[in-house]
Amino acid sequence: MAADRMTTPQSSSRQSSSLSSSPMSTRMQSLQVDSVQRWMEDLRHMTEVECMCVLQAKPIGVEEDAQQGELIVASGVGAGDHVARNNLQTLLRRALVVSTELGKMFQRLEKGRWQRVHSTAVRANCHVRSLVHEYSTARSTPPEMQKYEKSLLEKCMELTNITERCLHTDDEFFLKSMREAIHEILTDVSDSFSNMIDMALANEIRVLIKQIDSSDNVHTIGSAISNLLSLTQDGPQLCSIIAKEGAVVALFKICRQDRFRDLYAHALRTVASICCVEEGINQLDKVDGILCLADILTDETSVEAARAEAAAVVAQITSPHHTSTQHLASFLESMHDIVTALIKLCESASCGEVFLLASAALANITFFDSMACEILLQLNAIQILLQACRDRQRVDTPYSKDQVVTILANLSVLEQCASEVLQQQGIERLLLLLGEKPSSASPSEGAACERVQQKAAVTLARLSRDPDVAQTAIQLKAVPRLIELCRSPTERNNSDSVLVACLAALRRLAAGCPDSIEAADHQQLIKPRLVDSFLLCSNMEESFV
Repeated sequence: MAADRMTTPQSSSRQSSSLSSSPMSTRMQSLQVDSVQRWMEDLRHMTEVECMCVLQAKPIGVEEDAQQGELIVASGVGAGDHVARNNLQTLLRRALVVSTELGKMFQRLEKGRWQRVHSTAVRANCHVRSLVHEYSTARSTPPEMQKYEKSLLEKCMELTNITERCLHTDDEFFLKSMREAIHEILTDVSDSFSNMIDMALANEIRVLIKQIDSSDNVHTIGSAISNLLSLTQDGPQLCSIIAKEGAVVALFKICRQDRFRDLYAHALRTVASICCVEEGINQLDKVDGILCLADILTDETSVEAARAEAAAVVAQITSPHHTSTQHLASFLESMHDIVTALIKLCESASCGEVFLLASAALANITFFDSMACEILLQLNAIQILLQACRDRQRVDTPYSKDQVVTILANLSVLEQCASEVLQQQGIERLLLLLGEKPSSASPSEGAACERVQQKAAVTLARLSRDPDVAQTAIQLKAVPRLIELCRSPTERNNSDSVLVACLAALRRLAAGCPDSIEAADHQQLIKPRLVDSFLLCSNMEESFV
């Protein structure tokens, strides 16, 4: 059933709330500095526009002894690390300020609020000049970027001048033509600014990658990896830039050297983040990264943290969300070793996150090749996974249960799976999963519980092709629970996918044991077409009458 083939979150701690805020807003969340230092830095962006114009947007203060024109932000770190982190923070802060001002201009232009359009243009011009000046002071600017800077500054000045002209007339025809011209210039400024920031970030990323490539110092490399990891949290666009600059190649170079074993986990976590975009996966494929992952996963001397992060990379690159599958050809060559190592990691996991990463990788793998399901059956995966469900140290969240039930749903297409599930008392576990409810108001946790319920019902329906499974499920009172989920929207969190899966499971059980369903339920939930029963239940008040 296609409905249960959904990508599952790798970790509750890695959940991307991602998805609702703008890239620039998200970037700000990753900047962690002392509150007083934040206040001092914010003062730089709150300067009166008139003062900024008089000073020609020169920076308010530069530490005299700062190396390479380093700006005042933090202290107590190594100079090189300080400069790299400070440049990135400054770029992101300034980029957010300018982006906000440009957004305001678009809104005010549409409303024809010319005084505000002009004042916003002046502020944006000042902030852009300040950003360009600060960055060129802190780091030598590449020639290609200098061309963008010059063009951008010219357009910002043109924008300031043309908006000023609109303050001195009430001619509607003139203002209408100016609105179109300003909108075009403003669009050019936004595009040029975005390109310049991307180039500046790429320049900073190259500095970090050079540190990883050329340094022999574990601390220096670790700090550069930390900065890269922090950048990956700012969204897919930055991940694409990081991948294009060769970060994946440099990180796998680290993971192939025994002297850097302590950095494996850190490097692999960064690789997993970068591989949320196709460019990252393509780079991984080019450097035979899958072979390296297989080596780390199967190496019994590797620490659990490194194997867990290797599992995270596997989960990322096998996600059904990716449109490209070219890299999976090389994955198939190592699949047996990887699957074996992952199920062992599930069995020996010391905590919930390790189990979650390993099981998420297995869940994704079972989607794209039936051979993986056969390998898992041979490795007693059903016993291992069901035993893990009884261990709250390993399976402690709906996200982990989602991975387990996804694997079981995919294994249940194999005929020999039914006897294994019966032997390990898996039907009882499936019925418990049908009762999964969120422990908080978190939307992501609620969605995970819905997936658990849906896939548990799908698994039960598939396994109930076997008469022994169907009989066991009926004896364990699966039918009343399925009916309750169909009739009570709150029990299924108003989920249509759970409703469809439960109706399908009910009909499967009724086909084998008609007497298990009462006449009224049969009349409403079994006899009509599936779509009619669905419409009846989806519009039903919470009642069992």
